[in-house]
Amino acid sequence: VQGTGGSSAVSKCSAAARGYIQDRFLRLLAGRRRRRAPLIHRGYYIRARAVDHCVQDFLLKTRSLPRTQILSLGAGFDSLYFRLKDMGLLHHTVVYEVDFPNVACQKATLIKRMKELSALVGNTGGEGLGSITFSGEDYKLLGVDLSELSELERTLEEAGLNNEIPTLFIAEVVLTYMENTRSDALIQWAAEHFPQACFLVYEQVHPEDPFGRVMQQHFSQLSCALRSLARYPDCEAQQRRFLGKGWTECTVMDMNEFFTCCTPEDEQQRVQTLEPFDEYEEWHLKCSHYFVLAASKGMDPSWTPLLPSVTAPRRAGPGGMAGSVPAAVCARLSGIPGLRRYGHHSVLIKPGVILTTGGFGEENGQHCRMRNFHLLRKCAGYWKAVCVTQNTPDKRWGERLYHTVSRLSDTLALVVGGRTSPSSAGLGMLWLKFPKTCHASEPGDVSVELVSLQPAAEAAASRWRHSTTEMTFKGEQYLFVYGGRSALEPVLGDWYFLHTPELSCTTIAVEGPVPESRHSHSACSWEGGVLIAGGLGAAEQPLGSVFLLSELEHGFQWQTIETHPPLVPRYSHTAHVHEGKLLLVGGVWFHASSVPGITVIDLKTGLCLDYVINVEHLEWPLMLHNHSSVFLPNEKELLIIGGGGNCFSFGTHLNPEPVVLSLSSILISH
Repeated sequence: VQGTGGSSAVSKCSAAARGYIQDRFLRLLAGRRRRRAPLIHRGYYIRARAVDHCVQDFLLKTRSLPRTQILSLGAGFDSLYFRLKDMGLLHHTVVYEVDFPNVACQKATLIKRMKELSALVGNTGGEGLGSITFSGEDYKLLGVDLSELSELERTLEEAGLNNEIPTLFIAEVVLTYMENTRSDALIQWAAEHFPQACFLVYEQVHPEDPFGRVMQQHFSQLSCALRSLARYPDCEAQQRRFLGKGWTECTVMDMNEFFTCCTPEDEQQRVQTLEPFDEYEEWHLKCSHYFVLAASKGMDPSWTPLLPSVTAPRRAGPGGMAGSVPAAVCARLSGIPGLRRYGHHSVLIKPGVILTTGGFGEENGQHCRMRNFHLLRKCAGYWKAVCVTQNTPDKRWGERLYHTVSRLSDTLALVVGGRTSPSSAGLGMLWLKFPKTCHASEPGDVSVELVSLQPAAEAAASRWRHSTTEMTFKGEQYLFVYGGRSALEPVLGDWYFLHTPELSCTTIAVEGPVPESRHSHSACSWEGGVLIAGGLGAAEQPLGSVFLLSELEHGFQWQTIETHPPLVPRYSHTAHVHEGKLLLVGGVWFHASSVPGITVIDLKTGLCLDYVINVEHLEWPLMLHNHSSVFLPNEKELLIIGGGGNCFSFGTHLNPEPVVLSLSSILISH
């Protein structure tokens, strides 16, 4: 548990070095320096932002009072006191910090050694006595085990904590490491002994969904299990916990809601442009698995730091589920590491033959960008997989992620776009050519050839997280390239009509309301046109709109398909059309109470039904984002290949095996 504090300080320090948070004291307290990934920076930014937002609100609301105090529980190597003092916000406030005795001693030694720190505490800062490891005029550092409540109470009294003045308690990823009986006792003790008090909590939530299971496993491996999650698994349970332990007001938000509603738009934009970033799914999943809670009692005026400052529409979450879809491991495909990947693309190149390309995954026991292709072929009712080599020795493939692959014939497919890193330019287009006898027993080589593009079509290929869809116009075949993002534009809303097979860029008139820009959406061919659903829009907000691009006499027309109930906004899903029904598979949404399963939209009536995926027969968490899926209409089955991603600092999860979803019951009943 003590180790998590040091690791947290290093991550905050790295975020500060990249400009996410303004804090010149972290580098003095963190000890070692290490640069973290952009996803980690964002995660620690939102943590620091939430805590600072609530602390400064407390100081603002109580600035007219003669005295207040802050008690930081499990403070570790946090720099809160030094930041507040440096900002001139502690004129009448004393800060008390509590942590394990050896942590408090280490921090006290650091403060005494660093002139920049000791100067802020003032000359009265000196040697502490007993459990008081450092004592300044407005700063007290105490070495006490928080689970020993009587010892904590005695030491706080000795250090001068005053029960009669407004007090802010802070527990930043602390209570969850304690036995529930002890953390509950601490929460109740604070309410009973302090007539005017506020309590700020930041910690984990939602332990049982796929991301939550990976998160729990990580902390268990560190020998610091998250003990509160079983009893208090969601925000509502945490709110009931505080209201039942003597606190009269309590507001809770997960971090997606906090970032959207309590962070000014200009600040959101600043953070989103600090460094190249392309891990939206993991960022939003991390934010849905952490909450900030503000509880209070006896405060006048009341303490309500979590009131939205940004007017964001309250989105309805999924209603009741219409049923469930069984998931089963795909027989005989276990143990094939090349199918463990995300950000890849799978395409049915002929009946019973599926090609999977690109992405990031596992090869030879290593995590890497995937160069090899994999071919699945159905033989005698079972899928068989084989790795396929490219017969081009150069770097044409480019180890790309988030590209599209469109089948043009049994022997030809087109790769459009993709990226290597989020700062890379687009990777252009490639032909994939298969031998006529291509099958899993003797797949032969796949030749990769660069497409020589007209200048007008180059922009169509310089993107990723886009869609490429087959369509027809006046009986001619086209590919419709839409949306996505590029190294320069975080979200695109343009489109291109590429006439096949020569890929000439054709101008065709389009009428109707233009969909808002998006990436990570889904696109399907339907009745000669294209269905676009969901996606991540500007400001990194999921979208719930469905559009149909349909053919007119002289061009095309955008039409909105109204769904009822409204489609829950989502992105990073896959989609298929079957007999007038649009099937949306998985994805990421902002509603942490459940994860997206299968949504079926009747394209004639707009009826929208959600189905949960029954994973009881899977022995591992099924992450349905950054996956690929192939619909098999004869069997009424969906084959899910790959999926997963970097689960914040908890490790990378790759779905280990392909999964079959049986849709026969929902397609018949619907």
